[in-house]
Amino acid sequence: MADSFHDDTARSRFELDVDGRTAFARYRRQDERLVIEHVEAEPALRGTGAAGRLMERIVAVAAAENRSIVPLCGYAASWLRRHERRA
Repeated sequence: MADSFHDDTARSRFELDVDGRTAFARYRRQDERLVIEHVEAEPALRGTGAAGRLMERIVAVAAAENRSIVPLCGYAASWLRRHERRA
């Protein structure tokens, strides 16, 4: 699988394209926080780790922008707890 990550600022969402399928996270930048409102993967991507790879990229963006992540989405919160050293 070839992943392509981008920040669609016009739609306020990060997208990870995997072989023509998309996992995305809706977000908002608020002061020094990156608020993750919702994470979703197309059904064909579920169970492939795509949403996790998307979260890894989001953590990297937050670090590069010196922002903390505020997860409103249950998946994002759970992923961050499981990977707390990366966040």
